[in-house]
Amino acid sequence: MKLLRTFSVAVSAAALSVGAALSASAETTTLRIQTHFSPETLSGQLAKKFVDDVTAMSNGEIEIEMFYSSAVVKSAETFDAAATGILDCDMTGGAYQTGKNPAFQFAGDLMGGYANPYQQMAWLLHGDGREKINELYNGHNMQFIGWWIPGPESLSSTKPISSVEDFKDWKFRSPPGMATLVFKNLGASPIVMDFNEIFTALETGIIDGADAANLTNNIGLGLYDIAKHTNYPGFHSMPADHLACRMDVWEAMPDHHKAIMEVAMDSLALHNATLNEVKNAQNAKLLRDQGVNLYEWSPEELAKFRQAVKAGWTEFATTPESKELLNSHIEFLTGMGAM
Repeated sequence: MKLLRTFSVAVSAAALSVGAALSASAETTTLRIQTHFSPETLSGQLAKKFVDDVTAMSNGEIEIEMFYSSAVVKSAETFDAAATGILDCDMTGGAYQTGKNPAFQFAGDLMGGYANPYQQMAWLLHGDGREKINELYNGHNMQFIGWWIPGPESLSSTKPISSVEDFKDWKFRSPPGMATLVFKNLGASPIVMDFNEIFTALETGIIDGADAANLTNNIGLGLYDIAKHTNYPGFHSMPADHLACRMDVWEAMPDHHKAIMEVAMDSLALHNATLNEVKNAQNAKLLRDQGVNLYEWSPEELAKFRQAVKAGWTEFATTPESKELLNSHIEFLTGMGAM
């Protein structure tokens, strides 16, 4: 009995010692992240899921404070806010940074290049996409972590948009980057503005429509309360929203925290693409029932738009970095027989 008690005490002491050592060695990471999505939209809800997943997988070692609806700085300023220490990470999109280098366009939205999110994610995961994007991001003190792609977007409009001809003199909210160039070449009048300004601009007639998001997120923004015309399936744009963190923040993370962040982003990408595909199909039916006009473009009109986009690629890729990224996409697409 004495021997048993001695052994029991020794085991308990060892367990306490191991527990104390684990507690002492536990590392924590605290991140302040901003997204341009509001918490009411599907994308906002999925951003919260990402936070919950990271918290669970890290057993609370990674703590994330998420700022929604560009609450700290404007969407286009989020990247710089993270790079300079106002925030730690940016969860908007690379295309907002085309003013720094047009290469950011090809790190966010090829516009008409990929047919679906799965093709585009394949380039990231299997075409050395992460490495090539980080060659660009690292030069701006940021580390690219991953993408989440909701799928092809749908335009919203107060006027019919069933053909390229309908874009002439069409005033619309445009994201920065190549979209403004392509649509301007087709006769439209793009106006760059933040997400939270779109509804009021539509309501007051400042714009006729918006290049904002897919059907589901457009509903979350309330756009179809005013704009009774849209296109579905989408074709003109499929932006990849990113997660990118400041270099010193990323480098300070232990390896298992880095792995959790990357795996959580890949999980978010799968949930985002599949859930949006389901929701968009369901919402297309609901919008038709509510009297919204949904236009499916003919192959001939799609071909006209694709030609304008391909011309825009060449015109927009004016730096060595942008040409390298564009060529990487084209080689991947042609290698798969998708182009």
